Amino acid sequence: MWEFIHKLGSPPHFWRLSGTMVPWFGWFAAILIVVGTVGGLWIAPQDYQQLDAFRIIYFHVPSAWLSQFGYVVMAVAAAVGLVWRIKLAHAIAAACAPIGASFTVVALATGSIWGKPMWGTWWVWDARLTSTLVLLFLYFGYMALRAAIDDENRADRASALLAIIGVINIPIIKYSVEWWNTLHQPATISKIGKPSMEPEMLVPLLIMWLGFTFFFFAVLMVRARAELLVRERNKKWLRDVIDRG
Repeated sequence: MWEFIHKLGSPPHFWRLSGTMVPWFGWFAAILIVVGTVGGLWIAPQDYQQLDAFRIIYFHVPSAWLSQFGYVVMAVAAAVGLVWRIKLAHAIAAACAPIGASFTVVALATGSIWGKPMWGTWWVWDARLTSTLVLLFLYFGYMALRAAIDDENRADRASALLAIIGVINIPIIKYSVEWWNTLHQPATISKIGKPSMEPEMLVPLLIMWLGFTFFFFAVLMVRARAELLVRERNKKWLRDVIDRG
């Protein structure tokens, strides 16, 4: 077990493993997203209240999920790099930030598009929306802090601390609709008991959620490999890989 974990922290091993897995994750993501899109936009019935406007959830919900999941992955990787000084972990954390920020932007944008016909406004300072906006600022702060420090080791440590501290915002986002009186609807899928959605609507959403998750890991591996190219550019193993390739 420890040997397996040790190998995962090895840049050459990660390079080989990720090179094999990226195409698989990419193809699974593409197939699932196409199937989920067809199911959500054309096969699922209209909502009895929101009519066709509800269909934006097939992009909004997976994006909102990955905006939070991406931050947790970034923070865990940063913590591993900070505690055990594994440089690959810092590379993965750095690769997570722009991906998570992108999903956060999509979640906020699609939420605003949905909110205009449903709430009559593009934006309200709702607890869920505000905490998600704070999440976006945390991503931006992490990336800005890394870019502002020239020394790679200092940048890794400083940005890791910020990422770890920012995790406190994740449960705030999750439980904001329960802790405060908000406009945002409560959980319909992850609540305890039976989901509030009909199977014809729920199945395409779960497919999209899975497809977006595969896409996240595919892009994460690609970006982590690019980060390794910069960090390990003077290492012999990378020169050997380039010479063979």
